[in-house]
Amino acid sequence: MTTIEKEKIRYYRSEGLGYKAIASRLAVSVDAVKGFCRRNGLDGAATDAVNNICRQCGVPLDKKPGAEKKRFCSGVCRGAWWSAHAYLYNHQEGSTRACAFCGRDFDSFQSKGRVYCGHTCYINARYRKECDHDKRAI
Repeated sequence: MTTIEKEKIRYYRSEGLGYKAIASRLAVSVDAVKGFCRRNGLDGAATDAVNNICRQCGVPLDKKPGAEKKRFCSGVCRGAWWSAHAYLYNHQEGSTRACAFCGRDFDSFQSKGRVYCGHTCYINARYRKECDHDKRAI
């Protein structure tokens, strides 16, 4: 089992997923997931202590009613954590596309219907302006 798979198992267990759900997401056997969890103290139900602290900085979260899924204390912590754990995204295979305005290739992980590489190309296409990728830093 690779270190990325191990980190994903830790992440999914902290989210409260069971062994079968994790095994199906990672395409490994249920016994492999179960054994890893038992060896690393991740067996049983996910604890509330893990879900009540910020995943990035470790600050205790003040969860208000209706915010049961809150995992980070701020947007800055959320962005930093996902930047460091980008491999946990559920990327779609073959999602590299050409921008309808400028023709550059871009990865479209967010939406199947995404047509432009960014907001600038969308605005330029809508108002029939020229491509200005050379003018701005990317």
